[in-house]
Amino acid sequence: MKNSDLSRRKDDHLDIVLDRYKATSRISAGWAQLQFEHCALPELDHGAIDLRATLLGVELQAPLLISSMTGGANRSEAINRHLAEAAQELGIAMGVGSQRVSLQTGNDQGLTRELRRLAPDIVLLSNIGAAQLLEKDGLDLARRAVDALQANGLIIHLNPLQEAVQAEGDRNWRGVLTQIARVVDSLEVPVIVKEVGAGLSASVARSLAEAGVQVIDVAGAGGTSWAAVEGERAANTADRAVAMAFSDWGIPTASAVQAIRNALPDVALIASGGVRDGVDAAKAIRLGADIVGQAAGALPGATLSTEAVIEHFQIIIRQLRTACFCTGSANLAALRHAPLLASQA
Repeated sequence: MKNSDLSRRKDDHLDIVLDRYKATSRISAGWAQLQFEHCALPELDHGAIDLRATLLGVELQAPLLISSMTGGANRSEAINRHLAEAAQELGIAMGVGSQRVSLQTGNDQGLTRELRRLAPDIVLLSNIGAAQLLEKDGLDLARRAVDALQANGLIIHLNPLQEAVQAEGDRNWRGVLTQIARVVDSLEVPVIVKEVGAGLSASVARSLAEAGVQVIDVAGAGGTSWAAVEGERAANTADRAVAMAFSDWGIPTASAVQAIRNALPDVALIASGGVRDGVDAAKAIRLGADIVGQAAGALPGATLSTEAVIEHFQIIIRQLRTACFCTGSANLAALRHAPLLASQA
């Protein structure tokens, strides 16, 4: 594929994701089916509630990850700058979108060490697609992705559904798990594997953990549907019909978190996919997530300014703190044991 075509595709993705009516999955993430038991006597100081968490051994001020976003060549640099500056200010983590375009073209889209200069203290995660690992320079691409940002870790994203319904998609996935294991063995930083909105099953998560993957991001159904995104950008009615049939495909995020935590009690687990606010984040942590990620919800602010991103996540942090307060949870460890209403447990 020509470099200009790759950049144009990313730009199409950004336009569609910004229109939530076009991009959002028709399946529920599962948060509405969960309800905390309200504690009317918390015996806590709201302002003293401890939201600190750790990711890859680095302390975060709140258990939040600005999840990977895609972007077009002309807009990504500003978006990534706003996200990085906000993450630095708030003390939360950030994962960049796929670096394929920036590594294979002359347009770095702001995905350079300048991003690390803007955010010297955060957990910053590089990102490459699993399908790219099958290319002859796949391992080198993974190393370059990390080096380009001086990243703390590498996200490998799994998007088989998106690739299957994308006209120009990579559909031969034989050997991907072996290549992931090679990357784990070869890199000096931890590897995180995530889906992109269709969720990870417990069996797949177990295979990834056995391959040495240190962190699992469920990236479940209920947020952005990349099948719907590809359907929106399809050039003909047949391609659109194939893609749109899968707009409600996937494992709901809440179900994926619970299943993977039960199967892998000790794995570092990120919950993303359809996280709308701090209450959803609290529910994800209650089900077993260590960190909660959000992408599309933060994207509108990221197109505007650093301050808009900061304000967005400050609201989520306030909501999460209040959820802790109203469940009598002094910290995240206590929140993981907060009672759920019996009818919803």
